[in-house]
Amino acid sequence: MRYITPAGAVSDEGCAVILDAITAAMRVADEENIDELLPFATSAIREATNGPELLESIRARTGVDLQVLSGGDEARLTFLAVRRWLGWSSGRILLLDIGGGSLEIAAGVDEYPDVAVSVPLGAGRSTINFLHDDPPSEQQLDALRNHARATLHEAVQQFELSGDDHVIGTSKTIRSLARLAGSTTSRPGGAERVTLTQAGLTDWVPRLARIPADARVALPGITADRTFQIVAGSVVLREAMRAFAVGELEVCPWALREGIILRYLDHLE
Repeated sequence: MRYITPAGAVSDEGCAVILDAITAAMRVADEENIDELLPFATSAIREATNGPELLESIRARTGVDLQVLSGGDEARLTFLAVRRWLGWSSGRILLLDIGGGSLEIAAGVDEYPDVAVSVPLGAGRSTINFLHDDPPSEQQLDALRNHARATLHEAVQQFELSGDDHVIGTSKTIRSLARLAGSTTSRPGGAERVTLTQAGLTDWVPRLARIPADARVALPGITADRTFQIVAGSVVLREAMRAFAVGELEVCPWALREGIILRYLDHLE
């Protein structure tokens, strides 16, 4: 997302970075004798104005045919991964998944959700569109909050809210925020349960926003690749929890990648 131009295209630099990354990945795949790859692309390429040209360039240069997932597919596949990780005893799940370009929301009681939506509130997209300064100004933060609230107001209308939902958060952004502001308890058998409360997030959002990006890596859980967009991610997550009246969510380590693998394995069977 950081390579998207104001016109909505992936910049020349971004195209070069993507091609280099895929070329390097294919080199490793050859060295390790990988039999089959599941290459996929999500929001940034899906919505880029030069997305089709970039996909064709990738095919021509690397031989990789990236499969572009829709926002709904992202939500459904991530939901599948969460359901398999948690099991049927978790009941009805409400999923929040923040990526770079979009926020996926899904809910249901089966392996695939009854409702799955994708909205353009990804952490990277929100940073580029609203948080222009480092650290961002209060006016920029307010503009992002207002945009997120308006966008989420429409999304919420598609869901039947229930206080009994098992609310789950996935993605690197949410995992980073949980390490920073969440808590960890032990499950029976020694496994960890990581949770993040809206109150804890609310406490950290203004503190994060006052810290320059290059200093955020000193905080627990904030890695170098997250520091650029963690403030926007925290604002969006807090507004999503607020919109869906979520006081606490549990963090699941499985997300889209695992959902794609699980669907692939299911089809093999």
